[in-house]
Amino acid sequence: MRELPVSDQDHELWWMILHLRRAMHKIRARELYEYGITPEEAAVLFVVQTTGERATPAEIARLLLREPHSVSALVSRMQAAGLVRKVKDLERRNLVRVALTEKGRRAYKQSTRREVVHRVMSCLSPQEREHLKKLLQKLCQQTFKELGLRQKPPFLCAR
Repeated sequence: MRELPVSDQDHELWWMILHLRRAMHKIRARELYEYGITPEEAAVLFVVQTTGERATPAEIARLLLREPHSVSALVSRMQAAGLVRKVKDLERRNLVRVALTEKGRRAYKQSTRREVVHRVMSCLSPQEREHLKKLLQKLCQQTFKELGLRQKPPFLCAR
């Protein structure tokens, strides 16, 4: 491979990461389709399961780095599909919480199988995975710094 100037190498890496993300998203979408959910729905189910009773559309949006209005629309579609339910907060009447339904819990459990994730990652040794994790954490921290985000989602850029 020819030597590229640093700026071209950065751009090449940038595009590799973007294309890899798109390809990974597509194969994960295929896997989740078997369970009747999308990757976006699986992400919401994960956040609601992880945060429990604290889950609000705004908190889900913050943790997924999405716009609040797009998460609200997604949660509404998920409610119509029977995956989640919106619950009014008893203490703060203007606040809506998101809870998993039984169907949502089953979909979440199925989504944790992640067979395609394991197949893709199987090409890396444990040492390579650890090294990649450290590199991605560095990129993640710099990206959050560029975005001006003080508080990072707990399951991203974890150390």
